[in-house]
Amino acid sequence: MGVYSLNLPSTDDWSDEDEEEQSGPPAIKGQGNYMTIVCAERIKAEIKDLLYVKRPEMVKTVTWAASNGDRSENADYHYGKKRLRQIDGRIRYLTKRMDSAVIIDPVAQQAVAGDKVLFGCTVTIENEEGEQKVVSIVGVDEIDTNCGRISWVSPVGQALLGAYEGDEIVVRTPGGDEEYEITQVAYLPLD
Repeated sequence: MGVYSLNLPSTDDWSDEDEEEQSGPPAIKGQGNYMTIVCAERIKAEIKDLLYVKRPEMVKTVTWAASNGDRSENADYHYGKKRLRQIDGRIRYLTKRMDSAVIIDPVAQQAVAGDKVLFGCTVTIENEEGEQKVVSIVGVDEIDTNCGRISWVSPVGQALLGAYEGDEIVVRTPGGDEEYEITQVAYLPLD
């Protein structure tokens, strides 16, 4: 299984402000939080790890620190309590993301789409200079530009959705319009 990069704050980046306000990428235009099966599995695994491994370990640490007496100057106790708040905030954030999830299997899309570009599709596009790019259209929680994974709400994603193999698309960018031809449409497992 490969390494996935979600556009979610890492556990190292949590702060007190994140406890209540990890709003993250919103559901777009009242629609759900689209994600692939792999992303959903990753989020579920993180929730499970937080609930059944990290949180219980931190509860033990806080309990031990509290048993050491004076809590007013007990750094272990204060750090442990802060870390518990962060873990609880992360659990709430991820649970909300999953509550609004619309989980799509890219391979199953093939039967519905044929050569039409839908969510989860891997598309080869070629610009006017003949340079090719391969991009996969994924949810906002799983963007990884290094692997060619772009959001379905990005300018390129929006231009591609609904197009067919052989179509030309125009992507509006701050630097001007860019034209691409769709040279291949494939529905592959994204792992």
